[in-house]
Amino acid sequence: MARGPAKPTAKAAAKTSLHLRIDFGDERSIGPGKIRLLELIIETGSISAAGRALAMSYRQAWLLVDELNRMFREPVVIAQTGGGGGGGTIVTGTGRDIVRLYREMERRAQGASTAEIRALSRRLGPAPAR
Repeated sequence: MARGPAKPTAKAAAKTSLHLRIDFGDERSIGPGKIRLLELIIETGSISAAGRALAMSYRQAWLLVDELNRMFREPVVIAQTGGGGGGGTIVTGTGRDIVRLYREMERRAQGASTAEIRALSRRLGPAPAR
């Protein structure tokens, strides 16, 4: 008896996600990595802690922050000096707006693509063995 493709499990369906990368031209872009870095800087107040959480070096995280700061008219991340802990890093209002706008676009794209994502998921083969 011939069987159709296996239906994805609830676990597989729960892991399905859609991510956006927005290319502005001139090699300027934002995507899930830069947005997550900003979110972690908001959470930790530190570029180095955010980089560690993403398994990247401080230098790599700093270069991404610098790229974001050069990309937009207003700073996205600024250093804060002083205090007992020696200061930290703040994601500005502009940076928070960028995160909010990106996540909203991601939610809308996910919602608008639900039927297509389900159709693709139904066509998946078995997950590779680990």
